[in-house]
Amino acid sequence: MTSQTLAAAVDVDTLKKAVSGTIDSWEDRLRQVSRIIHDNPELAFEERLAAETLASIAEEAGFAVERSAYGMETCFEAVRGSGDFTVVICAEYDALPEIGHACGHNIIATAALGTGLALGEVADELGLRVVLLGTPAEEHGGGKALLLEAGAWEQATVSMMVHGAAGNEDFSCAITHSQAVDRFAVTFNGRAAHAAAAPHKAINAGDAATISQIAIGLLRQQLPDGVRLNAFVEHGGDVTNVIPARTVVSAEVRAHDLETLEDIKERMLNCFAGGALASGCTWEVAPTEPRYENLVQNTLLAEAWDRNLKALGRTIVEVSGLGGGSTDMGNVSHAVPSIHPMISVLGASGVPHTIEFATDAGSPAGEQAALDGALGMAWTTIDMVTNPETREALLALQAARRPGATRSPALG
Repeated sequence: MTSQTLAAAVDVDTLKKAVSGTIDSWEDRLRQVSRIIHDNPELAFEERLAAETLASIAEEAGFAVERSAYGMETCFEAVRGSGDFTVVICAEYDALPEIGHACGHNIIATAALGTGLALGEVADELGLRVVLLGTPAEEHGGGKALLLEAGAWEQATVSMMVHGAAGNEDFSCAITHSQAVDRFAVTFNGRAAHAAAAPHKAINAGDAATISQIAIGLLRQQLPDGVRLNAFVEHGGDVTNVIPARTVVSAEVRAHDLETLEDIKERMLNCFAGGALASGCTWEVAPTEPRYENLVQNTLLAEAWDRNLKALGRTIVEVSGLGGGSTDMGNVSHAVPSIHPMISVLGASGVPHTIEFATDAGSPAGEQAALDGALGMAWTTIDMVTNPETREALLALQAARRPGATRSPALG
């Protein structure tokens, strides 16, 4: 079926009412899923209950489900439909240490499931291939970067997810962004000696760490707005009477684009080199997890999302959101046309990564945000596939990708 034939054969309003009806029919189960995931927080790569909960429901709804997909235990891939237009809907479900779902990944997972259930019912009618992808380890670990390397988006035409936020209005997706972040560890090696009897025999790796941190602090004055440097001493010695032969500093650099990040990271590494030179230590650097790239919102998808949220009666504000955080969905957005909008838990007062927001994420308002997010993504997908020009443009981008183009190495 060509795009023009498809457009002539479907009524968009009827389709949107149909997917809305599907989400309504699953509402009680979806709210239950949000509560199950919220009340049983699981850390990165340990999200067994969340992954199985989502996979089992997708299977019940007629999806072909592969558990432990792409060699990752808590990843699953659920597929329904065999059309030429593949939408990959990302379900995050990892929690934060100590404060549980303070980033609202129960909302993300539930919204993704709802979207998949809704689109699955109309997939054949729309020439769609719907992929619900469970993506572990967003908070730390770079699950999507690892899945990209494994080929999870090789057949994708577009990809999307929605993230919870606080407030009474929603940020416009078209101008919502995130920072790139590069995390690494620097190890200094010197020579131990008794701190009182023979300090002159030592090469103090603790000094190297201290000098480096002072240099980083001074560097911050010369940085562009929005750039962030953070570091802490992960290991700095064992006892007071032995000058440490080895210290480890964990560090990260964030910037709004990859070019700036590369430049600032080089300058930050020079601070570590200076610490090593001044103290007489040797030093080495290694990544601690995959780099998270900055988020690139696809204009066609983002504008459709904003229109559909307004159609749901929600208020869109034209100000930038999610400016200081980072997400591995940024990596996906560099590989395929994607969106990562925010949806507010209406009335929430806490901000993400706080106990207050963890409470809000588990509230009825959090459940409603997931339902609205599911419908917004489903309607946005319908807009993309029923508009002949948009569909052809997105399929042309997919066709132009060389095989393996999405499989970027997770660690560079």
